[in-house]
Amino acid sequence: MGVLLPIFFGVLLLFTVTPPSMSQLPPTIMVPAPAPAPISPSDLCNGIFLSYDFILGRKIPPNDTADQPYRFESVLTVLNNGREELKEWRVFVGFQHNEILISATDALIVNGTELPALVGNGTIFGGYPVSDLKTAIQTAGDLKQMTAEIELVGTQFMVAPPAVPLPSNISLVNEGWLCPVPTLQSKRELTTCCIRDASIIVNTTITTKFLPRQPGDLTIMYDVIRAYDQNYLTEVTMENHNPLGRLDHWELSFDWMRDEFIQKMQGAYPTVVDATKCIFGPQSLIYTGLDFADVLTCERRPIIIDLPPTKKDDSTLGNIPSCCRNGTILPRIMDPSKSVSVFTMQVAKMPPDFNRSALFPPQNWRIKGTLNPDYSCGPPVRVTPTFYPDPSGMPTNKSSFASWQIVCNITQAKTEIPKCCVSFSAFFNDSIIPCNTCACGCVSETRRTCSAETPSLLIPPDALLLPFENRTALTLAWNALKHKTLPNPMPCGDNCGVSINWHMASDYRGGWTVRITIFNWGEIDFPNWFLAVQMKKPALLGFEKAYSFNASLLSVDGGVNNTIFMEGLPGLDYLVAEADEKDPKKKNIRIPGKQQSVIQFSKKLTPGINVAERDGFPAKVIFNGEECLLPDLLPMASGGRRNGAITVLSFITFYVAAFMVLL
Repeated sequence: MGVLLPIFFGVLLLFTVTPPSMSQLPPTIMVPAPAPAPISPSDLCNGIFLSYDFILGRKIPPNDTADQPYRFESVLTVLNNGREELKEWRVFVGFQHNEILISATDALIVNGTELPALVGNGTIFGGYPVSDLKTAIQTAGDLKQMTAEIELVGTQFMVAPPAVPLPSNISLVNEGWLCPVPTLQSKRELTTCCIRDASIIVNTTITTKFLPRQPGDLTIMYDVIRAYDQNYLTEVTMENHNPLGRLDHWELSFDWMRDEFIQKMQGAYPTVVDATKCIFGPQSLIYTGLDFADVLTCERRPIIIDLPPTKKDDSTLGNIPSCCRNGTILPRIMDPSKSVSVFTMQVAKMPPDFNRSALFPPQNWRIKGTLNPDYSCGPPVRVTPTFYPDPSGMPTNKSSFASWQIVCNITQAKTEIPKCCVSFSAFFNDSIIPCNTCACGCVSETRRTCSAETPSLLIPPDALLLPFENRTALTLAWNALKHKTLPNPMPCGDNCGVSINWHMASDYRGGWTVRITIFNWGEIDFPNWFLAVQMKKPALLGFEKAYSFNASLLSVDGGVNNTIFMEGLPGLDYLVAEADEKDPKKKNIRIPGKQQSVIQFSKKLTPGINVAERDGFPAKVIFNGEECLLPDLLPMASGGRRNGAITVLSFITFYVAAFMVLL
């Protein structure tokens, strides 16, 4: 028994410490390793990453099944993942659903359009107030300095949820960047990665502080020449660089973005002098000791005009070089000294900008003239400081504290209404093809009494000298003489302030001549006017001279001698406005201002030219920078006989009508 007891305890201990078989263990639950997070498209971009995220959309009134509006909210993101700082970023968003943009945070529309704005054909955004995006290298990966997030709110049409109104394209428009076609990351997100174009040499480096100055048809420099804690003095310089561009009675406007106001000006003046908005605004709480009666304007968007020449030497209002010319800025080809206009402004600032280095130029610049081309201006771009001759007379240059450049270019939108028109006539046809109906637009009141769609009627030569409202009797008689069917209602007039008649005066074996007449039907005189005519190359090769104008060949838009540039001779360069007839017998008729000259062409270099056809007529006519509308028809030769049978009764009818006009 004593021997068996240890054996029993040994066996019991064996069963106690021996683990059960594997089949007796419960199954082990293997937890899979977490899947790696998906790589963001921005992480794969080593350039400028762009994304457009649609956040939400909802239906808004009114209920319209044909054109239902919807609110949309989106975010445009610009991220600099490259090696160089992106200065003055510009991004195109190809809106395509008739969008109306209501608001955009930290950005502006580059062409200066104010919100709300129609952007259905796409638009370009630029950063404001921060327009430069630094790199991760410069900031140790600080996304706040590398990224711009623009929250967009607007209205779009006919894209109902759950459909998503994404743009057709997003791309970086800064020079030297290539952007591939955007890709859909989801139904709500569009992205692309823009990289440097290796074929373009970039003259900026990581240490470049300012962008180089850019060319344009018209440039505006905003130079801060004196800086104080609460205000600064700026000099604004407008310079014309286009040989066919000019401004008459210019009007300059812009938006103050930080509650600034203009205290004083020299060389120009606001159209409205009013400090009311300062008195009842936050400015009066800050400038408690300021007499606002001495403030020029507190308008958020002031309109600035030039001063007359009589104020040029005025110590208070004028006394600024290149000022005070009634708003005239000429092409350099006419007079380099008159291609620049300058004025200064004393600008008062508001908190939190009360320090000398807090300098912000106004935005949304626009400039226009009376009968001049339309300009589209970009945002102010910080550039290298401007240097001026030292006023002390020392042979040194003085630098501005800060400089911004605004580049304006002439626009040629199809929707723009011309401001001048052209009529055609020729020695081989006794009718004049007048300016087109409503060539310069028609107001709704006029359309009730005449037709804006009916083509203009042929007129006799005498009618060309009369205002449209005095041509009716002559026009009716002339078209009756030509057996033309008269429309009812009659066509409206051209409504242009300036018209040009191009009359082919002769065509002979060795050459041909043209008589040009400029008519001013408006109320404003045009000093230092100019006229530019572009024709097909064969005709221009034969140009010899103009008898009463100063004319020369000019190279424009990359062409070589492709434009005839004409201006008045000394003493004849003033195109007066329309005035009353001095003859008391014709007191009901107004007489236009008129300038006229004959132009001589040779056929020596153009033996095969067909003057009677389109070769002898212009392809483009420009008056004071504004392109004039050409007629749809050309004069036709009548084969040696007049158009239609002319009876004695018809002659009597026409001359009776002419006599009635003169009464």
